[in-house]
Formats: sequence, C-alpha cells, structure tokens
Amino acid sequence: MISIDTNVLVRLIIDDSTEPEQSRLARSLAKTAGQVFVSQIVQVETVWVLESAYGFEKSQVLAVLKALSNNNSLVLQHAEHFAIALEQFSKCNADFADCLILTESQQENLELWTFDRKLGKLQGAQRLTSI
Repeated sequence: MISIDTNVLVRLIIDDSTEPEQSRLARSLAKTAGQVFVSQIVQVETVWVLESAYGFEKSQVLAVLKALSNNNSLVLQHAEHFAIALEQFSKCNADFADCLILTESQQENLELWTFDRKLGKLQGAQRLTSI
C-alpha cells in the first residue's frame, strides 16, 4: 500500500486535459500499488480543489465522495468517520470539511463550538455568539 497527496488523488479523479501526463502517471501508480491510503486532510483538500479549481457543484462532489468510499482500492483514513460526515454533508448546507470536523468531535464525545452559521445549525455544534 502507498499513500498519495491531494494532487495525485485529483488526477485519479479528473481527466484534466491540461495535465494528461499527470493523470496517466497517477493512474499507473495506483494500479501498480493495488491499494492507496487517503488521509483525512487529502479527503478535505480534494473537495476544496474540486469546488474551487474545477467548479464542481455539491451534487458532483457528493458523487465523487461516494465513489471514493465505494472504491476497494482506496483505504480512507477513518473510513467510518468519512461515511458519517458524507451522510451529514448530503443533508445540510455545511461544507464537507465542517461535517468531518463535527464527526471527529462527536467521535471524541466533544461538543463543537464554531462561529460558522451553517455548521452551528447542526446537532452537536454550538454557534459561539457570546459568553
């Protein structure tokens, strides 16, 4: 098993016409490795790249995240937390990163405090407005 960073995972996902050699190399590496570890930070960064650099809409991001979770060649760090965050993300307006932060907090039995309005609306998160 190998581990990959965000830009390698993005090249596995996207057929980027501006970087066809990188896409080819990423796919060849993954095929040769057999299994690929994807850390949580790479999961979060990948969503950010898909949205900001490639203009993916939430429905497209959801499809990619579901495909990642169903790909037996990918070993997602804290896969069970990823699944919980993905389910939450599919039902709310908060970002995937925020859903993952909330999930990690809940897994540690901690209440999450935030200034973020969208995240603050989710069960288990408290919006910090005054003390």
